[in-house]
Amino acid sequence: MGKQEQSLQALNRFIPEGSFHLVLPFFDTHSIHLTLTRERKSVLGDYRNPTKDAPFHRISINANLNQYNFLITLLHELAHLFTWVRYQGRVAPHGTEWKDEFRKILVSFLGKHIFPPDVEKALLSYLHNPAASTCTDVHLYKALYRYDERKPGYKLVDDLSINTIFETENGEKYQTIEKRRTRTKCRNITNGKLYLFSGIMEVKEVLVK
Repeated sequence: MGKQEQSLQALNRFIPEGSFHLVLPFFDTHSIHLTLTRERKSVLGDYRNPTKDAPFHRISINANLNQYNFLITLLHELAHLFTWVRYQGRVAPHGTEWKDEFRKILVSFLGKHIFPPDVEKALLSYLHNPAASTCTDVHLYKALYRYDERKPGYKLVDDLSINTIFETENGEKYQTIEKRRTRTKCRNITNGKLYLFSGIMEVKEVLVK
């Protein structure tokens, strides 16, 4: 799937039930071109301010995100829009001004049964100091991950038991040795060397017969 502009009604399919009427006013008051893209490893969404050649706000979001992550990403990018409208690029992309805008937007979506309890709890904590990406907040990342569609056998390193063997994207196999606060010490099955893996890295568990 390449880039694809979406109508507002199409947006309703990608966000949680009960959130569309809260999102709609943002599009009524600003000229926004929303584009869905294939998965991008480095970003979940992107905002581009109006230019002479493109006199409208442009937001792109990865179409593979689950509905809760999609909505959070959309609100994240809308916060960039409001920050640009107010400051015209004179502030840092994820500075205090953006954090304030993001908090104001996101708070209006909480307490309305839009997010599952575990995601809402993580969001409330995340709001104390919103980061450039939800991936940097371990608790929020894990909560959102529970609602992803994924292939059988794939798990986060944190969800593996000690002595479990797993395979990384490049085909290398490792065994979990010791869990630490945010990382897990693992042994490479081939060369015996020890490595530290982030707890929120997705890997494929290898079932030993």
